[in-house]
Order: sequence, then C-alpha cells, then structure tokens
Amino acid sequence: MHLSKLFIPITKSLPSEAKIKSHQLMLRTGMIKQSSAGIYSWLPLGFKVMKKIEQIVREEQNLIGAQEMLMPTIQSSEIWKESGRYDDYGEEMLRIKDRQGREMLYGPTNEELVTDIFRSSIKSYKSLPQLLYHIQWKFRDEIRPRFGVMRCKEFYMKDAYSFDLSDEDAKKSYNKMFYSYLKTFERLGLKAIPMAADTGPIGGDLSHEFVILAETGESQIYADKEIFEIDINKYSYKDESLKKMREDFSNIYAATDEKFNEDKFNKIVKKENQVKTKGIEVGHIFYFGDKYSKPMNCLIDDKSGKKISVKMGSYGIGVSRLVGATIEANYNNDVMKWPKSISPFEVVIIPSLSKNNKENFEKSEKIYKELKKQNIDVLLDDVDENMSNKFKKHDLIGVPYQIIIGSKSGNDKFEFKELNEKSEVLSLDQIKTKLKT
Repeated sequence: MHLSKLFIPITKSLPSEAKIKSHQLMLRTGMIKQSSAGIYSWLPLGFKVMKKIEQIVREEQNLIGAQEMLMPTIQSSEIWKESGRYDDYGEEMLRIKDRQGREMLYGPTNEELVTDIFRSSIKSYKSLPQLLYHIQWKFRDEIRPRFGVMRCKEFYMKDAYSFDLSDEDAKKSYNKMFYSYLKTFERLGLKAIPMAADTGPIGGDLSHEFVILAETGESQIYADKEIFEIDINKYSYKDESLKKMREDFSNIYAATDEKFNEDKFNKIVKKENQVKTKGIEVGHIFYFGDKYSKPMNCLIDDKSGKKISVKMGSYGIGVSRLVGATIEANYNNDVMKWPKSISPFEVVIIPSLSKNNKENFEKSEKIYKELKKQNIDVLLDDVDENMSNKFKKHDLIGVPYQIIIGSKSGNDKFEFKELNEKSEVLSLDQIKTKLKT
C-alpha cells in the first residue's frame, strides 16, 4: 500500500475527549471515528489490526477443536425469559420490539441462544463433548461509555460455549480453554495473567479473568511476582498437563480488587515478591454447570439412558478491546510499536523525497515491489514532506520495522531499523531474511 492512497486521517492535535493512551492514539492515527457515544466506525488501519487479532483468536480456538459458527446480533426475549435473565440483566440490555410487537433484544452475550441451538440438535452423550464459538458484535448499553474501545457500547467479541456430560468432563474443557487463552495472548505479544474472578451476571462458581498489566487499567492487581515467570510452553493439551497448569497458576496468589484479601496477601506473599499495580481485563472464562441448561430443559441421555442437564461453560475474549489493550501495553513517549503478529503492516519504506531527486523514490518502488513478491505486507511512504515529520508520523502509526532511503543508503544497501532500536545498513536480501524470521 502507498501511504498517499491509504485512508488514514491523521490529526496533529490531541483529542480533548480522549483521556487514555489508546483512545488518543486511535483517534490521532485515524484507526476509529466516533459515530455516537460509545459507538465507533473502524477505519482501515484500525480494522486491519482488529482482523489480525481476530484471526489469531480463531486459529487458537480451532486448535482445541472448537467449531466456528455465527449467531445473530438480535435475539428473541423468549429464551431469556426461559433462563430467568430477561428481567435480571438490567438496563445494559437494549430491549426493542419489531413491527409485530414481539420483544427482541440486541445480544449482550449468547448463553441462551447457543443453549437453544444445542438442545434442538443434540440428544445423546455420544455427541459430547461439544465446543462451539463465534466472533460477533455485541451491545451493552453502558451508562457512561468511556476510554474509547476499552469501555464502549458496541464491541467485537469471541465467545465460546462448552457442552459436557459431567462436571469432571466440563472442567477438562475449562482447562483446555484456559491454556488456549494463554497461548492466544502470547501470540499477540501480551503477558496475560489468569486471576480468580467473580462470575457476575453470567453466573456459576468457577471463573478466571485474564489481565494484562497497564498503568491505565481499571482493575487494581495484587500478585506474587512468581506468577509472571511461569513458562506456559512447558504444558501441553493433554488433560493431566492442563490440570497441572491450572493448579500451578492457582497456587500462586493473584487477584483483582474484587477478590483481594489484604491479610491473606501479606501472609502468603513475601514482601519482596508483592506486586501492586493496575491491569486490563482482556478475557474471561466461566464454568456454570446447569445454570442455563436446567431452566431451559436442555437435556441429554447419559450412558444409562437417564435424561440429565448438560454441563456448560462460556469463554469470552474482547477482540476489539484487545486493540486498545495492546496500545496501552506498548505505547510510550509518543512511540507505538505494534507486535509483529498484529501490526497493520510488517515494514514501512521511508524515502527522503525532493522534486529534484527521483532516485530515492525509484529505489523505494523497486524495494516495495520486491517485498510484495515475497508476500511481505509493506507500506511505502510516498508523501512529499520532510523526514522529521515522516518519522514522527511513523512513530505514531507503529509499524515495527522501517527501511529508510536516505543519506546512509547506497551501493544496493539500505538503512534498516526496528522501532526503538539502532539502525543498521543491510542488503535487500538481508532485510528480507530479518523480516521473515
């Protein structure tokens, strides 16, 4: 992509309504545009990052055998009345009526709908376990939407649902998703810590939040620093390994302010190991047994032919929220460096341009075409402005690698730089090798 053709409405001024780093940067670089309070249009740069996050989430879900589907945004109120949540959910639920006067709602979550789908299709234990997921827009009518995409009304989310025969089997599904989330966040370049959490309106008695550390986080975090040092790659998807993994995390103190117990914290965590900071929730998993299957009469035949309520869990990741959370974790001193896995472009070519010197532009075009042949997603800054302004702009956009065509380039070698690192002069083949690793 040539920068001159990219729809990227960059603004020089800091938006007055934006109070946190991610909201400021996403507005300044034209990643989003507010449509109304808490609702945003996702412009090409922001949408590209979000879709890369979505694909990583999808790949990790598929790896554990989860099957993708798509449920609608608008749901019937009847299934919510069956579960007992229609009146209990509160004013965050947007309730509407169609032209026939039927009560509908814009889905804030999908436990009821997926239970209805399951009960109409699966009748025997022989079809279990099942793990279904979709990635879809959700709506919650926040009374005070704020912080850009971090706490908005309309958001893009992956939610998965497990169906099992017994509590024991269901906890195996829970552990599998627990590990999948850790692997997902690792691929996104984020260190997410699982913490025991309240179940809230979802219900149930087993729940974990996945929290990344960030100064602007809404949650206060209390933890033993040893939990940050657990190597998740020593575990595997085998049931015993997954059980051991969750035990290892559970045996080290980590809690948000909702679950924090100061006496317990001071008693079991050495003073030098105590971490008190802020964090952002990026994922949440729940096991709630038959909370929905029982009132909704979602029954299966067990091995003896007896009809029992299926055991369920739900597992959410805020895909659009992760764009903002990644910025909060990486944006510092007016420089944003996207993790390579989700960067809007892999590398940007920044030539020094002038009306009397076309050589640099011709070199840039040649490099651009060669990198495109190698399936490298490259941005060429072909806008005629001084280099100081170019560098400031690309510090904001955050593409992790730069090829600078200027005074240090020559003899088929070019200045290559990773953001926040020293530059080096390399051949194009050397640059391609670095970009491929």
